[in-house]
Amino acid sequence: MTLHRLREIYSRGEKIATLTCYDATFARVLDDAGVDVLLVGDSAGMVMGGETTTLNVTMDAMVYHTQCVARANRYAWVIADLPFGSYHESSKQALRNATRLIQAGAHMVKLEGGGWTAPAVRFLVERGIPVCGHLGFTPQSVHALGGFRIQGRDPDAAEILADQAQALVDAGAEMLVIELVPTPVGTALTKALRIPVIGIGAGSGCSGQVLVLQDMIGLTRGNVPRFVRNFMIEGGSVEDAIRRYVTDVKAGRFPDDTVHGY
Repeated sequence: MTLHRLREIYSRGEKIATLTCYDATFARVLDDAGVDVLLVGDSAGMVMGGETTTLNVTMDAMVYHTQCVARANRYAWVIADLPFGSYHESSKQALRNATRLIQAGAHMVKLEGGGWTAPAVRFLVERGIPVCGHLGFTPQSVHALGGFRIQGRDPDAAEILADQAQALVDAGAEMLVIELVPTPVGTALTKALRIPVIGIGAGSGCSGQVLVLQDMIGLTRGNVPRFVRNFMIEGGSVEDAIRRYVTDVKAGRFPDDTVHGY
């Protein structure tokens, strides 16, 4: 998978199937199952480390998980998260830490937030580092947002999201993750932008979908977002479940737009 091939998939209207991945074993399984994009998310702190938020995840941890995934991956596009505090100070800080992730094996870096992040996005893109934005519910801002809440519910909030998304595109972002917004908002953003919009809890109108791997194969204990489907329920192997996820995303059968929120 290359950025050019992702653009081709997007331009012909095919959905992009994305899953989180934090280790070499699952990277090979996901790659063999045909997942287009592996997201090495800072959600690793919660999924793998038992944290209650992503805020304690370090750059060293993200470099480690990215290396693990990159070693086993053969075909998929790999996106790695810039963790909390690793790009907030300056564009030069963002470049320094994005460089570490690219050297660890990532093909693209992801950062959260709109408005203030556009200069950093432009700075990275001008220096040859592909960038994915992240809007809607942004886990690194969980305290400021008052918890795991749906974003963009009212027209003013939806308009702010649209403006922030366009600013990221204008700065050179090649992809956007939109999390936990009403389906009409996710669909409208996808139609308005000229880059792939990957939804998580944002409805079926997005250019593709992403889930936390452990959620969609039924390994997560405790609260699981309502929009998640357990693809292991039908039985079979983990790889079979992942293949069904890929198939259902690309066929538009996942997600179910009647199910929202955490």
